[in-house]
Formats: sequence, structure tokens, C-alpha cells
Amino acid sequence: MKKYTTVIIGGGAAGICAAISQARKSESVVICEKTSQIGKKILASGNGRCNLLNEDLRESNYNLASRELVRSIFSQFGKDAIGNFFKNLGLEIYSKEGRFFPVTNQAASVWKVLDLELKRLAVPVEFNFECNDLSFSGSSIIVSSRSGEKIECRNVVLAGGGKTYPAYGSDGSLYEIASRLGHTLIEPVPAAVPLVVKDNLCQVLQGQRISVTARAIIQGRTAAEASGELLFTQYGLSGTCILDISEEISIALHRYHQTEVSVEVDLVPFLSDTQLELELDKRQQSGWLPEDRLTGLLPNKFGPPLKNLFENRDSAGIVKSLKHRRFKVNGTRGWNEAEFTSGGINVKEVDAATLESKIRPGVYFAGEILDVAGRRGGYNLGWAWASGFIAGQTNQSS
Repeated sequence: MKKYTTVIIGGGAAGICAAISQARKSESVVICEKTSQIGKKILASGNGRCNLLNEDLRESNYNLASRELVRSIFSQFGKDAIGNFFKNLGLEIYSKEGRFFPVTNQAASVWKVLDLELKRLAVPVEFNFECNDLSFSGSSIIVSSRSGEKIECRNVVLAGGGKTYPAYGSDGSLYEIASRLGHTLIEPVPAAVPLVVKDNLCQVLQGQRISVTARAIIQGRTAAEASGELLFTQYGLSGTCILDISEEISIALHRYHQTEVSVEVDLVPFLSDTQLELELDKRQQSGWLPEDRLTGLLPNKFGPPLKNLFENRDSAGIVKSLKHRRFKVNGTRGWNEAEFTSGGINVKEVDAATLESKIRPGVYFAGEILDVAGRRGGYNLGWAWASGFIAGQTNQSS
């Protein structure tokens, strides 16, 4: 049986950082990756560009339950430390609107410098190793694979990710193992995910992109708001503003099974209600045809499907339909199209300084397996790098 000081389960961003951090301490470490390649999600992140960090890694950009833990980890390995980590690996990065990218604009560059460092440190990788059990004997932990392989270690880092993009290996399989150890699972739901809406307007306008303000309305109350691009699709709504408000909607639908869930969209955010009403009244008085009255305010494609609004001469009602348009949400597009996981192992059950389990000494957590969910824009990768590095920094051989 192979023996190491530490076994890292999961070869994603957090797992790779944990392995590098541990190996730099001259500890023996191995990565156990269930697929045939490490870092698959890194290569796919940011549409292939890899938004690897954000200027503002404050805890307020993460879900409420995780903030104490996030603050503790970033106080040890924050934005500057992460930036220096990659610079020392040879990766040049630049900032755009607070988001950091490699100067090559290629996620492959991020993957490559990490892979080169693993090779320099001689960190072995066990590919196609699907962990299905952890057993304990004295001070030793036995990591077993589904195919029967076993590795003995003193410590194990669970860094298998959440449930997004299961084709890349993140299928939530480590949740069950953590639960068997006594940990509590906050039900995972897809986040930063397109929404399913049954509305004829979505089908008529599919492919159309516009800048809007969108609000998540749950049980009659605004739960989230964002401005940005809205994309109409055959199945419903997508675009950056929808992804930014989708977590609250997904939690309401999937975790709490609420049904009064909708998106309210301001299709004309650059005009106030009063300004829009005056403009539309002026156009009516000038004899504009109903199908032409939105010309110059919205793309021409909007004219025909919305011309029926003007059959009703109630100006206030027309304005409400354009600036407070409601779309009932029937569901989300699921794990294959979600960018992040909301939910995971309860953060109260891990040490805020070391990420060690409070229930099972020698077991550590890093990355998306924990109930830590950040906003879009490099926050989640920032958490992965930092939590992985800290999980590997602990004096785990003692």
C-alpha cells in the first residue's frame, strides 16, 4: 500500500493549490483525481480566459453563512498573496474592472504554470482514482477507490468541488463521504445558472440581447437585483444579470420548494417611469404606429410582439409592462449549465483558521465542497486558491 503524509482528493483549483502548498513544506503528498486530467474546470473557466481573481475579496461578496470563514482564510492568504503566488510561478496577470486575468487571456496558461510547479515539486497524481471511502486506524487514514486501490496517509484534503459541470469530475460524490464522517450537508443547488421561463416573448425574441436591470422576486419580495445583459432564449432567460440573481432564485425553487418566484425586468433602465410615459405619450400624439412606438428605445425586434401594449391607452399600464415586466420562473437549467454550486458542507463544522474538520481530525476541506458561494467575477476561484493553499499549509505531519 502506498503511503503519503497527505492525500488530496480532487485535482481542481483548490486541490492543486493544496498539493503545491503541502509539497513546498517538504511533505509527501499525492493528488487523487477521478478523471484522466487535472484542472479541467480551470481550462474551461471564464470562457477559456480564466478570471482567476477579484480585486475585492471582502467576505461581503460571499454567502452570509460563510463570511466568518472567508474572512479568516483571506486574512492569511488574500488577494496580494494569491497574485504573488501566480507571479512567482511565472504567470503575468492584469486587472480589468477589478477582475484579474492572465495576460495571455488563456486559461491554459494558468493550468500550465500550475502543472509545471507540480512537476517541479515531483507531486504524483493518481488518475482515474474515484474515492469512495475513508477509514481510520489509529493515526492513519486509509483512502479507498471504487476500483479497490488503497492509499495510507496521516491527513486528507477533500477538494472534490461541488456539482457543476459533472463531466469535468465535479459530481458531488465527496458530499456522501463527508456526510458519513458526521458532517452536515447544506443542500447544493445550481448557481449562476440560466432560468427556465415559459413566456412567448422569450421564444419570439430568442437570441436578442439588451442591457436591463433585473430583480429576483421571491414570495413578493425583492431578493436580489443586478444590472447587465439579458439574453432571451428558447427556454427562458440568461445573460449576466440573470446569472447574478439566479442563486437566490435557485435556492427558493430547489432547496425550499417555493413557487412564487419571478424575475422583474426593467427593459428601459435609462429612463424613469415618468420620462418613459412622457416619451410614449409624445409618440402617440405624433401618430406613431403601435409597432413603431418603441423604436430607438428597444431593438426593432421588440416592436411587433409588444405592439399590443398600445391597444390599451393606459399610459401607466404600458410603462409598468416595460419597466416592471414580470416573468414567472419555472426552474433552472441545472448542473450542466451552472457556473457554481450554492451549498455544501456546513462551514461551522470546520476550523476557521486551518479548514480542518472539527468532527474528524486529520480531514481538511478546500474549495467548492464547502458551503461557500461567491459572486461571479473571480470570487469563487479566489476562494479555491486561498482555501487550497491554507489547507496545505497546516503542520499536518505532527
